[in-house]
Amino acid sequence: MLRLYRNELICDFAETYHVYDIRSLPARLAAIFAVGLRADSRTMTKLSGAKVPPDLFMLAAAVDRLSLLVWAQTDDARKGRNKPEMITEKILGTDDQKKVARFTTAEDFESEWKRRTGGKRNG
Repeated sequence: MLRLYRNELICDFAETYHVYDIRSLPARLAAIFAVGLRADSRTMTKLSGAKVPPDLFMLAAAVDRLSLLVWAQTDDARKGRNKPEMITEKILGTDDQKKVARFTTAEDFESEWKRRTGGKRNG
């Protein structure tokens, strides 16, 4: 763990246990301290593969839901425009994925299909 997350572990030990030199601890004690770190510590967050601590992600999700509820009551929502950006999508990196094309009529779909494929059909 020290090899992979050195900086995070040093910060967590200093903050949690007031230990500023991890190498001064016996290995067994350092391991016990490492296992005892909170789930939202820097080290555990990195170890789990998360980009932010769980409580911060939950706060972002709550803000996202609230902004959707407020937006849903507007004229923009009824017309399907200006949807608020989701913080959780930015944290997870999913907001960069291709946008889904939506069509209100078959003619709109056909014209976009022709534009993208040159009018060719499969099958």
